[in-house]
Amino acid sequence: MTSIVETPESTPPPAPAPTPARTTWGGLLLRIHFYAGILVAPFLVVAALTGLAYTLTPQLDQIVHGEQLTVDTVGDDTRPLADQIAAARTAHPDGTLASVTPGAGDATTRVVFDVADLGDRQHTVYVDPYTAEVRGTLTTWFGSTPLTTWLDDLHRNLHLGVVGRYYSELAASWLWVIVLGGIVLWWRRQRPGAGRLRRLFGPDLAARRGVRRTRGWHAATGLWLAVGLLFLSATGLTWSRHAGESFGAGLDALDSRTPEVSTALPGATAPADDAGHHEGHRGQATAVDLAATDRVLAIARGAGLDGPVEITPAADAHSAWTVTQVDNTWPVRKDRVAVDPAAGTVTARSDFASWPLLAQLSGLGVQAHMGLLFGPVNQILLAALALGLLCVIVWGYRMWWQRRPTRTERRALVGTAPERGAWRQTPRWGLVVGVPLVVAVAVALPVFGVTLLAFLVFDLTAGAWRARRAGAAAG
Repeated sequence: MTSIVETPESTPPPAPAPTPARTTWGGLLLRIHFYAGILVAPFLVVAALTGLAYTLTPQLDQIVHGEQLTVDTVGDDTRPLADQIAAARTAHPDGTLASVTPGAGDATTRVVFDVADLGDRQHTVYVDPYTAEVRGTLTTWFGSTPLTTWLDDLHRNLHLGVVGRYYSELAASWLWVIVLGGIVLWWRRQRPGAGRLRRLFGPDLAARRGVRRTRGWHAATGLWLAVGLLFLSATGLTWSRHAGESFGAGLDALDSRTPEVSTALPGATAPADDAGHHEGHRGQATAVDLAATDRVLAIARGAGLDGPVEITPAADAHSAWTVTQVDNTWPVRKDRVAVDPAAGTVTARSDFASWPLLAQLSGLGVQAHMGLLFGPVNQILLAALALGLLCVIVWGYRMWWQRRPTRTERRALVGTAPERGAWRQTPRWGLVVGVPLVVAVAVALPVFGVTLLAFLVFDLTAGAWRARRAGAAAG
């Protein structure tokens, strides 16, 4: 009986082991950055353009409202505040005195009156501090001129009221996501080794014209602007409608609100509905003693409140006056005192240096976002950020167009989107950590959460529809 022995040549080779799927964040980050950029960029363009216009408000105010804001001749001595307020009252007999900001240098004195019919607006009478001559009256909003108020509303809500505020909150909610995602993607694209930092911060000028060169300008410019854009996103969210509420709740939880100054006079019995704080009151229960204004100012100056200040009359006979420093340029002066003019004493005070750190940073951040903190330098930086962001957006859309299919059978107007299903390549631990983190961010930033959910629903629906079409074509 002959046995058959299989030779090595007759033995089939073993099947190759399956290659494990590569786990990476790149595909998911690219898809998020692409779609967020395409869909949110129009809102960012509007925010950049309106913000760019707002940075020019100090100069525009001087052109449009210079007659009210400044005097023709700077005198040697100023008239008593009582005389200036009396002149303002004669020119504007309606309303109740809300505050007085004494003029200095070439700035006029601002006498503000609350008028019931104006809602959150006020009438401000501008008085020459050297002659007590009334220079004019404007309807203001928290001290802002009509021009500044108009541009501020344009930037915040496009003059669409509450509905319009969603545009700016949407832009601020997604800007930080786009910036951080772009930084990671650009970092991953660079080869390790010498020259990596140079390649990160500078476009590849040797690259041929096309998507590679455009990507270099898009990414490198975005990297240069990253810190400023993240700052604008964070500060913009602090006073947005929904995310601002979350920020305020966080300040409350950390006891980091701006401290208030108690205006209750020592030994006085306040009315039952008087909480002891009257900042921002609209009107007084008793007539204002104009002569007390000069005494209050002198007491506040003696207490160390130099520079520009705002004087707020007492709300009633049981309350003190308040004097607040309103110098918003660096180094800021924001100390506040409560003054009893009859006793000639300071009854309470709140110094900026003693505020909670978050309250200090929040106040400084708002002023920097508005272009006030560092004067003209601040304006130039904001303008550069706005123009740079517009360039980055244009280059982003240009890349989308440059990546379009050009073959006759596949011709399209724009490039194809990154491949779906990138989340499957994400490390499992990343999903375990990332999903709860995204949910937490979505709760804190509701506009971000709602728009993210809408994108996911749309993406899943579009994917199911395409799969169904492909299956029908194959069948």
